Amino acid sequence: MNPRAAAGSYARETASAVRSTYLVFALLGLAGATWASRLPQIRDRMDLDAAAVGLLLLLLAVGGLVALPLAGPFVARIGPRRAVTTVSALVGAGLAAVATGFALWPPLLLAGLFALGTATGFWDVAVAVHAADLERRLGRALMPRFFAGFSLGTVAGACLGALLTALEVPVSLHIGAVALLITVLTPVAVRRFLPWTASPASSPRGTTQKPGPRAWRAPRTVALGLVALAFALAEGAGSNWVSLTVIDRHRTTAAVGTLAYAAFLTAVTLGRWLGPLVVGRLGRPGALRASASAACLGVVLFTAGPGLWTGFAGALLWGAGAALGFPLSLSAGSDDPAQAAARVGVITSIGYCGFVCGPPLFGTLADRTGLAPALLVVAAVMAASLTLAGALRDTLQVAREKTIDTDAVASTPPAPMNPHPRRP
Repeated sequence: MNPRAAAGSYARETASAVRSTYLVFALLGLAGATWASRLPQIRDRMDLDAAAVGLLLLLLAVGGLVALPLAGPFVARIGPRRAVTTVSALVGAGLAAVATGFALWPPLLLAGLFALGTATGFWDVAVAVHAADLERRLGRALMPRFFAGFSLGTVAGACLGALLTALEVPVSLHIGAVALLITVLTPVAVRRFLPWTASPASSPRGTTQKPGPRAWRAPRTVALGLVALAFALAEGAGSNWVSLTVIDRHRTTAAVGTLAYAAFLTAVTLGRWLGPLVVGRLGRPGALRASASAACLGVVLFTAGPGLWTGFAGALLWGAGAALGFPLSLSAGSDDPAQAAARVGVITSIGYCGFVCGPPLFGTLADRTGLAPALLVVAAVMAASLTLAGALRDTLQVAREKTIDTDAVASTPPAPMNPHPRRP
């Protein structure tokens, strides 16, 4: 084949895979935001207090946590394309169960949330591994922008939820229609994914690491997982509690509360879209420090500000700050392609503990202190995450630089001896 034609075909294949990856991330975000945008109606229908809402959200997170230890080996065996195709059907089934359970039988709603969380755990790992493959192929940071696609899906889901809430469209009809859309559209989108070619031989260092205990014992991988946990807690708290906090604290309507949720998600989306620019200027550790600081300040403004406008401003700053931590930790964990699936599985598993711990933690605290004071825990967690920023350094780049430095020293000829040394 003509080299120019081959290069053009390669570029088209890559561009198509990038677009498909954006779409799959967006569909995943749409799935989560669709049911979350109707959470106030679900709360009222099931007559739940804050602690009970926390336990409801816990079901979703536990489903993801159960799936994640299996997700790395699963994706490594069958590849991201087949993995996403398989679990998209389970995502659609979970949403359909939520819709049916809301209308007919609440226990079915609980089962649907658990199934949705389980499928989302597999989906997260599969699409992150494919996104990391594209990052390596193109040689630049793309993970934050792929997660911006996820956030754009959540914004679309939240805005649609706000509109349909205002129009009094039935909850079950809304969620059921989105379930059908995801089930049909996702298998079409993943057809453009790159072929799954990751293998131990592709590792730049010729090393292997099987998914399992060895990945869990790597200190850097665990540190990246803790970063993911902190930012998952921050993002999950915003996604789950912003709307309810605005409604209860400022005594406003469900539609306004959903708009606050949409504002939070919009900030997350913009923060992730601009993330590669921030990473390019500050590096991954610097970008994490800036993000954590912004999120900490935003939470304080959201929970302690005097009026509704400060609540919206705080939600925007909180969302922008919470945007980068999770995708940057996955990107850092995927530096070595041969170990990407195992490490992403571990990082995501630890990160999901934020979703597991968050709902009961905030629900229990809210029953004692109110939602707004309880959310100050997020500010404390963001401050603590600053100590882990160094784990995001590009280890392969550091290793290459050390190799270059070593080779330079070895190839430098020794300095000639002074034939007339200075006498003491």
